[in-house]
Amino acid sequence: MIDRVVLSHPAALSGWGRMQIDTTHFRAWLRRTHDGFETGERFEEFADVGCCGDALHVPFVVEDVEGSGAVTDETDIEYVEREGCDFEGGWQVQSEAGP
Repeated sequence: MIDRVVLSHPAALSGWGRMQIDTTHFRAWLRRTHDGFETGERFEEFADVGCCGDALHVPFVVEDVEGSGAVTDETDIEYVEREGCDFEGGWQVQSEAGP
């Protein structure tokens, strides 16, 4: 059984995006839709943006895996930030530079 997996997301992921991936139902979705994880694996997952936005697909990288075998309801999922990723993650306040 995989006891713990650490997934990185872009540092530019908005507060809204972070709130969505940190929900219980999003973590449950990850556990149900992934049979296993391998360090270095890359994948994208859809995160809810509410009624007023485009689809938000968050690119993840598996940074670390503790244990082996299958993902279960007991698998702990942790997140860390990843720098150097060209990504804009929804519901961010955009500033406009004036003359």
